[in-house]
Amino acid sequence: MRLAWFSDKTNWHRTKGNADYIQYGNGKQVETVRAGQTIKPVGNTQGERGSYLKREEILDKPWREINWKDKQSTLQYVKNYKPHIEGRQLRILLHGPVGTGKSSFINSVKSALQGKMCRLALVDNISHDSFTRKYKTYKIEKENPNTFYPFVFSDIMGLSEYKGVLVDDVKLALMGRVKEDYRFDPKHKLPEDKEYYNTEVNPNDEVHVLVCVIPADTASQIGDEVIKKIREIRKAASDLGIPQLAVITKIDKACPEIKEDLKNVYRSIRMKEKIEQISADVGIPMNCIFPVRNYSEEMDLNDDVDSLLLSTLRHIIDFGEDFINHKMSQSEDS
Repeated sequence: MRLAWFSDKTNWHRTKGNADYIQYGNGKQVETVRAGQTIKPVGNTQGERGSYLKREEILDKPWREINWKDKQSTLQYVKNYKPHIEGRQLRILLHGPVGTGKSSFINSVKSALQGKMCRLALVDNISHDSFTRKYKTYKIEKENPNTFYPFVFSDIMGLSEYKGVLVDDVKLALMGRVKEDYRFDPKHKLPEDKEYYNTEVNPNDEVHVLVCVIPADTASQIGDEVIKKIREIRKAASDLGIPQLAVITKIDKACPEIKEDLKNVYRSIRMKEKIEQISADVGIPMNCIFPVRNYSEEMDLNDDVDSLLLSTLRHIIDFGEDFINHKMSQSEDS
């Protein structure tokens, strides 16, 4: 149940369901309202005139904990990460609707790791179609020249109702069958006889973590057809044993309380509800969904932004490492 209060702040009143209505005073119903809107009472309300209804948007205690003051330990964890299997490279495949911020997420992670604002993947803020057209793999360089983190991000064309990447091509990418720089065809699946079809797959070509990137501000506008495609891709990954999680971007655009203070991300009722709805839509458990804020207009880094990004990256790495080790143990047993 949610709580809301009137402008006199003298009484708390419980709302029902999704705050479609609130009962107060003698129990009479008021019109459907949203937080901050003027309400017009219905029926006898014992002299209560038009007032302001404000829904409480911030929880007293966060529903998920994060140590905002200890960015360095998470950063060091990522820097020290090394797959148990020699020469193994963790491949993280990003997918999702067009315009979700997949490329911006890669750039933001790189910035957090390198301690400076970076641009690795090209980003477009104008087009409503997918800006990424090719299968691209991004490595992130470490402090020493020509040394890289043992994980890579694979970026693909976005999903859309009528255009965008084909689900069958995403399935091929999961299996390591798509070669670098393949230009996706929204109408035709990559054929086996084409040069960009990888006939000799090695373990580093395969995907070890599937990350669905969804924008918080427009999540409710994602069409049923796109949701269906996301679920189909998720099922294909599950059949392969590949772990999946979701990254929620543009959280500051969806929730004013988060825009005001990023530390409100896990205290925001609105954000929790959005994550619950996304979980219900795409089938990814809530404990596998991570809200982040990408760098977009900043010139300098922000510790709170970095903390969310690095915390999410740490979970992605843990998911992938568990999968690699489990797969290796299965092959040894057989």
